[in-house]
Formats: sequence, structure tokens, C-alpha cells
Amino acid sequence: MSASPPPAWPDERLCAGVARLAASHRGHFSVETVQQLLADSYRLLAEHARVRTHLVVLAERLTAERLDALAHTQTPGPGGPVRVLFVCGHNAGRSQMAAALLSHRAGERVIVSSAGTDPAAEVEPHVAQALLEAGVSVADAYPKPLTSEVVEAADFVITMGCGDACPVVPGRHYLDWSVADPDGAPIGVVRTIRDDIDARITDLLAALPGA
Repeated sequence: MSASPPPAWPDERLCAGVARLAASHRGHFSVETVQQLLADSYRLLAEHARVRTHLVVLAERLTAERLDALAHTQTPGPGGPVRVLFVCGHNAGRSQMAAALLSHRAGERVIVSSAGTDPAAEVEPHVAQALLEAGVSVADAYPKPLTSEVVEAADFVITMGCGDACPVVPGRHYLDWSVADPDGAPIGVVRTIRDDIDARITDLLAALPGA
């Protein structure tokens, strides 16, 4: 069965999201720019969604992240948190674990994002379980598509198994972590992968500016 098309404008939920986002970025982006990005975010997420109940909410969250990244690239200020982007194929396992662990340990020192070159429909259950056992919740996490705004805003781009699918932007620090894929793995294996990633996070924190 073919996927249903995105809501047509003016859709009440999407219009409300545009209003909120435009208010948050007043003076930086026009309503038209916000609307275009929100419509595109909805389209990207809808391509992989199994359930569309919360799709408008997720599209607004993705658009907010894209707008924040775009604002940073247009008017980068001195200092500020380091921006780290983790990328894997489906953004359902390795990149989600890395982003959650770094965000948990670094706090406001780092702005963390994750994305997938071919995002899955949901975060792997064993990944969520292994993180929760480590005191890190990914209850609000969802697989996100890789967008140019987030790549261009990142100071560090860390790839895990996505090959050449991640675009290379001059001036960014690129690292490739050879980490096993937790997709479909038993929980014991996923715990080992989590610990491997956490050890790499320790090294990354030590190497970040201001360490």
C-alpha cells in the first residue's frame, strides 16, 4: 500500500508548528523559510515512518534542530559549545548510543546531534535498554535523516559504518569509528558495543577544545 501524502497546507498542526518556530527565530528566518524547512522535514521523516501519529511533532523537532544549525552557520559566534554530529546508516543504534552517552557526560559543554544516511523507523529496543542500564534514557530519541544544515554546523563529524554516504564539508574534523553494528544483536553484545562507544567518548572528551 502506498504511503499517504503529507498534510496539505494549510494544515492546522503544521501551521501551529510554523508559528512556534518562526517566533523562536524571529529576526533570523522568515515564515516562508520556516514553512519550507518544516514541510521538507515532514517529507523526510514520512519516507521511513511506520506510524504517523506523532509525525508532525517529530517534524517540528527536526526543523528546530535544522534551524538552530542554520543560524549557527550564518552567524557563528566566538566560543560557545563544541558541536558534534554522529552519523551511522540507520540512526537506530551506534549513532544514537554515542549521542546519548556524549550528551549525558558532557552536558552543556557540547551540542550533540545524530543522524542516519538511511534512517530506520525507530531506535533499536536493545539499544534503548542498554543505555537505560547505564542511566541514560533515549525515550524521546528518534531516527533522523542526515541534513546539510546539521553537517555544516558541526565542528566534529563522527561516522560509524556509513561509508562515503556522509558529505564532506571543508573545515570540519572527521573521525571514523570502527564500531560493531548492534542491529538485531542480543542484549549482551549490545552492552559490549555500548561500553566500546563509551570508552571512545572518554577519549573524545579529552580531545575536545577546552578539555
